[in-house]
Amino acid sequence: MAVGLSAPGALLPVPGIKLATAAAGIRYQDRDDLVLIALTESTSTAAVFTQNAFCAAPVITAKKHLHETSPRFLLINSGNANAGTGRAGLEIAQLSCRAVAKEASVTPAAVLPFSTGVIGEQLLIEKINRNIPALFSSLNKSNWLSAAQAIMTTDTVAKGISRQVEIDGKKVTITGIAKGSGMICPDMATMLAFVATDAAVEKKLLQTCLQEIVGKSFNSITVDGDTSTNDACVLMASGMSEIQIKDDAALEIFKQVLAEVFIFLAQAIIRDAEGATKFITIQVESALNKNEAREVAYTVAHSPLVKTALFASDPNWGRVLAAVGRAPVDQLDIAKVDFNLGDICVIRGGEPAPDYTEEKGQEILQEDEVLLRISLGRGPESATIWTSDLSHEYVSINADYRS
Repeated sequence: MAVGLSAPGALLPVPGIKLATAAAGIRYQDRDDLVLIALTESTSTAAVFTQNAFCAAPVITAKKHLHETSPRFLLINSGNANAGTGRAGLEIAQLSCRAVAKEASVTPAAVLPFSTGVIGEQLLIEKINRNIPALFSSLNKSNWLSAAQAIMTTDTVAKGISRQVEIDGKKVTITGIAKGSGMICPDMATMLAFVATDAAVEKKLLQTCLQEIVGKSFNSITVDGDTSTNDACVLMASGMSEIQIKDDAALEIFKQVLAEVFIFLAQAIIRDAEGATKFITIQVESALNKNEAREVAYTVAHSPLVKTALFASDPNWGRVLAAVGRAPVDQLDIAKVDFNLGDICVIRGGEPAPDYTEEKGQEILQEDEVLLRISLGRGPESATIWTSDLSHEYVSINADYRS
């Protein structure tokens, strides 16, 4: 059950963007698992992909196509990652693009493919091809929620959000959807995210905005320390609102709301993490630099001992300090380290706080949402990472995933 998260009641349409879904039976029965997103010709598109060297065929193909021309269509399937499938997988990714291109009378390079699901199994192109005509016939600007549901794998709830903001006296809409709940770690996380706006943003600036905001959203979460082969995040700007995002004032307003959308979606993935019973915020302060703060936060977040203690609501603070101590930080002075559980000081100056009790710590950890705040006493920088606990159910989900 997702922690403090429910499916969106409605998602706002974005002028210039249409979506459709179909039940192709790729892995799941009796549910949609194929999505087509159509972009108006004026749309600027930016994307970031997994940094995993063992990346999937659709990632290779999408990156190539994005370099060649402006996308007009995105084709997404769930249930099969088309990763670890060799030359045959690449051919299937390309054939799926050709099928969409033929139906729309565009070049195959104008189609970006995306897949998520089981690694190492061949994706059956026939299941995709037979549904392409139906996808085109059902394209509609209001299908964001059905698309969010169709891209799910081990997710328990659809993830989506819409925001509107006034810029230069006109309303700008931003809507985004995402999937992911396991195999989640920085450098894109097994997640996919698709965000669209009707603002007009030049492609280079859009890419800059995306990379900046991904750093403090999707690249600031971790469930299990595993980076997927298929991660991708796409940002589309249709320009249909005719609001040009160029000057500093408009750009700052736009980026602020865009960041809200991205952070919500990133946190939604952690709230729906496989087997999660807690939403954990790890805040590292007083670091020498930003990278140091992130290294400490991720070392704590990736510790199985810390994560299982959090699941048990056990205030075993020694596990947290051990993780901080083994983080790659040069000459860390333990005598300057403070550690708080929520508002309760556990460690002050490297030693147990005199007024701390196990009962206070356990009371904090019994909450669904927990803040671990660590101060290194070294400098002015900080970082925030969001993660989940490690439960019996996480093991069961991943042990049974292919069965």
